[in-house]
Amino acid sequence: MNSTAVQVTVFLALSALVAALTWWRCARAQRTGDASRDYFLAGGSLTWPVIAGSLLLTNLSAEQIVGMNGAQMMLVAWWEFGAAAGLLVLAHVLVPMYYRYGCTTTTELLEHRLGDPGLRRAVSVLFMLGYMFILLPVVLYTGSVFMKSMFGIDWPVIVIAALFAAAGLAYAAFGGLRAIAISDTFNGLGLLVMGLVVTLFALAAVDWDLSGIPAERWTLVGGPESDIPWTTLLTGMLFIHVFYWGTNMVIAQRALAAGSVREAQKGIHAAAAFKLLTPLVVIFPGVIAFKLYGDVGDVAYGQLVGDVLPAWLSGAFAAVITGAVLSSFNSCLNSAAALYTCDIHLARINPGADARRIGQRVAVVFAGVSLAMVPLYQHSQSIIATLQQLNGLYSMPVLAAFIVAVAFTRIDPRAARTGLLFGAALYAVFTFVWSPLHYIHLMFITLVATIALIWGMSRLLDRDSGRLAQAANA
Repeated sequence: MNSTAVQVTVFLALSALVAALTWWRCARAQRTGDASRDYFLAGGSLTWPVIAGSLLLTNLSAEQIVGMNGAQMMLVAWWEFGAAAGLLVLAHVLVPMYYRYGCTTTTELLEHRLGDPGLRRAVSVLFMLGYMFILLPVVLYTGSVFMKSMFGIDWPVIVIAALFAAAGLAYAAFGGLRAIAISDTFNGLGLLVMGLVVTLFALAAVDWDLSGIPAERWTLVGGPESDIPWTTLLTGMLFIHVFYWGTNMVIAQRALAAGSVREAQKGIHAAAAFKLLTPLVVIFPGVIAFKLYGDVGDVAYGQLVGDVLPAWLSGAFAAVITGAVLSSFNSCLNSAAALYTCDIHLARINPGADARRIGQRVAVVFAGVSLAMVPLYQHSQSIIATLQQLNGLYSMPVLAAFIVAVAFTRIDPRAARTGLLFGAALYAVFTFVWSPLHYIHLMFITLVATIALIWGMSRLLDRDSGRLAQAANA
């Protein structure tokens, strides 16, 4: 049997094993009788190891593993260290509030705290648009490119993306969050193990000798012209992670699906601890690749894996990378379905609808649209860059709404809605018209300005309401 056949056989066998174990675990699970809770929150049955594994694998996918190793410098480890801080904010600030109000979606907290279902729906739509046009197509595209290069498959990227979309849709549409989280646990363990194996084989390839790698490849202190200037650690870095880990439905949904706040916190703490170790998998191999190949960018990790792993191990690695791609894709599908079903359809269109069926239909639509977007990403890096910039148009305004909802009282919903528009417009100016500082600084300025506007406008509206009330009583 040649090496390619060995790769494919191991890959298919491990992928089938994870699918079979997931089906077995799901079949044994008890149902609560609440369709929305069963489908979108696994009936509140997730244990802390499953939460930790699902959090990690939803975050880690081909675009992150390939892209961060492609930087070929340790400086980008701050994205992993910052993630641990964002997870702690989720565990100790947001999770207790989500559970106190019995939230099915993260956006539901805004309605409970600010009393405005319209704001909740507006933020949900922003999230869904980001998932449909940015996150889902990027996951499909990067995962397909990685698999194409690893196996040397002479298929169009769109064909491989369609296979990913179909497999991810099967998990998301038919198994719900329970199937996604269980498969994530198996694949997450495999990814960490195989990632460390790649690192060890890479070290062996350079005889455990890292001399000759320039000092700037090792530094954690970024200069003014670097990707992460050290000053950004004092401004926007933490808040980017609070938005991603704390308010983003794709991530926080796992924490909402535990049996208790304590169980959720244990899972989040475990994920945060692993985040301090993941640079060994998603960054360090790229630095080693610099010694082997020089500055080769995003092809560094794929080339390293292909060179240092024997055929049977590379097949196993392909299986866990596939699991990572599917995890990010099906998690996003399920979260989009939850946001639409709970925040829009059941709230405004038909409160008596079958939540599971509506969620399945939404997942099919999102999978189809995101697949149709893949060719746009395939032919132009500028489209990717532009869409990633567009993603920033709503992250800080949305986070500002969550911060004022959690931290302040007597916030007027009209001010919060105005703040969303103001924050998006301000960041659009910073991005497309005038960029005087690093984008992380500009995100922090956008956040602070939006919070100040919402708070100040709320005070003015509250004062005007008081005057009107006094006039009416006079």
